[in-house]
Order: sequence, then C-alpha cells, then structure tokens
Amino acid sequence: MNMKKSTLAAITTVAIFSFSLGGQMFAAGNTFKDIDNINGKEKIISLKNQGLIKGVSESQFLPGSKVTTAQGIQFISGGLQLSLAAIDFNKAPVASGLFTKVKDKAWYAEAFINAYYNEVKLPKDIDPNLIMTKEQFTNYLVQAIEGVGNLPMINIVPVDIADEASLTPAYQGSIQRSLKYKINSLDANGKFNPKSELTRTEAAIMLYNALEFLKTGV
Repeated sequence: MNMKKSTLAAITTVAIFSFSLGGQMFAAGNTFKDIDNINGKEKIISLKNQGLIKGVSESQFLPGSKVTTAQGIQFISGGLQLSLAAIDFNKAPVASGLFTKVKDKAWYAEAFINAYYNEVKLPKDIDPNLIMTKEQFTNYLVQAIEGVGNLPMINIVPVDIADEASLTPAYQGSIQRSLKYKINSLDANGKFNPKSELTRTEAAIMLYNALEFLKTGV
C-alpha cells in the first residue's frame, strides 16, 4: 500500500478551522435539555453548533453517560474531522484489516480507520465495547492533535501528579502534555484520576480544549 502523507497535517488543520455549519444534525442554537446544570455546558453547545458532536437526540446529550471506546474514538475522529483525504491508497482500507474486533460495517468503523491513519496509535486488539478511561481518551486525543497540528516535540517540566503511581506508564507522556496543552487539569487534590470511567461531558470538554489549543497554541 502506497501512501502520501506529506501534506496531511496541513490539509487536516485547515479542515478543522473551516467548519461548515450547513448539514448539521440539529439546527444551530438549539440546546440540549439535560445540560443546564453541567459544568462545561457552553463548550458542549459550541461543539454541537459547529456540527462536531451529536446528542443521543435533539434534546438529550446524556452528560453523565459513560463513553465506550467506540464512542470515544468517534468523539476524536469526528471532533477533529480526521479523514483520509490526503492519503493515496492502492486499495481502500477496511477496519478488519487493521483491527481484530472492529467490524467493517459497524457505525464506528470509519472513525477507527481515520484515527489510525492520522497518527493515533490504536492497538490491533482494541475493543470498541469497553468503557474508555480518562487516561486512554487523553492518550488518543493528544496523539491526534499532535498529528493534526504537526506539533514539534517539546521538552516540558513534568507536573507533580498526586496519583502518578496510578498512571499507565505508556500514557504518562501524553498525560503530561495534555496538562501543558490545557486539555486537562488536575483536581483540587492534585490528582488526575486516570482510571476513572470517561463521561460524555468530560470527553466533550477535553475535545473543546484540544481544539482551542490548536487554534491559539496556548
């Protein structure tokens, strides 16, 4: 398979910030009825109005619902508008050729393929049905924005994380960078809570913060 990815980051970055407000699932300005008392409400509404996330219905977002791996990868691929537009293939890829547990006709198959070819290191045996943890989503989201933004490697002073011993070692770097990029922040006790099960609200807020970082670089 031959691929040409030299212009991938630049093209995808332009796509992110050239949002089309036409063709959204629901009209811009509509709000979900179940997020009035949710911290991050404005960020959720902004993403929805840009057509980057969807609710389970026009009026429901289900903010406290846990995010499966399939939903988490859809958040990332859809929110960052990842695509294969800048890659040339001899044969179009299929999910079953990349992953053992992602079916070709699954609603999320395209999201997994797009993430895989946009610098997100998804394991071959990734299970779409498992609930995603905060550290897993952070790891994949950071990889995605670094690929999209063609971000350089940076040296950072690690932040002291009170529950650092709970972090999966392979995710430590991306978690530290997520704090640097202001995608995440520690709680009042200085903890990251890496093994907590991700909610739809948390995923949306992190996605919004990631897009803001790509836009402003701060």
